[in-house]
Amino acid sequence: MFTGIVQGKGTLIGLKDGEQVHTLTVQLPDAAGLERGASVALNGVCLTATDIVGNHVAFDVIPETLERTTLGRLKIGDEMNVERSLKMGDELGGHLLSGHIMAKATVVHLTEKGEGLDFKLKAPVMIMKFIHEKGYIGLNGASLTVGRVDDDTFSIHLIPETLRLTTFASLSLNDEINVEIDSMTQTIVATVERMMKQEM
Repeated sequence: MFTGIVQGKGTLIGLKDGEQVHTLTVQLPDAAGLERGASVALNGVCLTATDIVGNHVAFDVIPETLERTTLGRLKIGDEMNVERSLKMGDELGGHLLSGHIMAKATVVHLTEKGEGLDFKLKAPVMIMKFIHEKGYIGLNGASLTVGRVDDDTFSIHLIPETLRLTTFASLSLNDEINVEIDSMTQTIVATVERMMKQEM
């Protein structure tokens, strides 16, 4: 489990393509205490550490993960948001995330607001029913509050501290972002839909 509180930025330093498994090697901001088999979220995608040398950590990724997330577009030198898995007793500052990406959304508008940043995302219709104004959403692993919601778009406002700790400061138009809807929101929406069908 993760909290959506990004702990820093990692840099892709190695990429090895295999037939069934691809290996990403990432320089993490801090790998102290990290062990093989531990979970780490990279741009919101839960991956397992397979080899650790200092702060250089390898992760094996299957082709389906590369296709369903933005990890498949990473190039050497690219940065990504990093969060290590939640431990018992850790502060839950964001909201619970699993690291299982539901879809990708596309940046369709960017506006600098002082030292902050507003941006609008276009999302697949299938997930818009889960996205509500003032609700939480996981974007590239970061727990963020949703702003205005329209038919197939929603807006996000980022404060300077979030921009400093994450990769969002380098966003460009048409960039894709990993989207995760937390399980509680999914359950509530599914329950309401089921109840409405029963009443019809």
